[in-house]
Amino acid sequence: MRTLLNVIWLVFAGIWLAIGYALAGIICCILIVTIPFGIASFRIAAYALWPFGRTVVRDPDAGVFSLVGNIIWFVVAGVWLAIGHVVTSIPLFLSVIGIPMGVANLKLVPVSLLPLGARIVDLD
Repeated sequence: MRTLLNVIWLVFAGIWLAIGYALAGIICCILIVTIPFGIASFRIAAYALWPFGRTVVRDPDAGVFSLVGNIIWFVVAGVWLAIGHVVTSIPLFLSVIGIPMGVANLKLVPVSLLPLGARIVDLD
């Protein structure tokens, strides 16, 4: 079932989200100071491609730099990304087939708000 949902997600939403996050990652990696944000964007892009069967876990060993980076990310990009995920999940919830996709879109909100210090792991 996960594979079927992931394929449907990939066709209708995942590829576009992943391309957006990958482009943001490339732009962030051009500037040396924002490389950690670029790496986080690439992680989110991989998660956006295939979200079913995976989840986000916070790393308890993330230090002060993660906290400061997350604050900067939250102000500059995180709020807007989270709003975008919530707004795009609303039409998905209107159809029965789109409900799992809406849930997957909402699963991306925490990692898009605070990407540093988060790990994406398999549920298995």
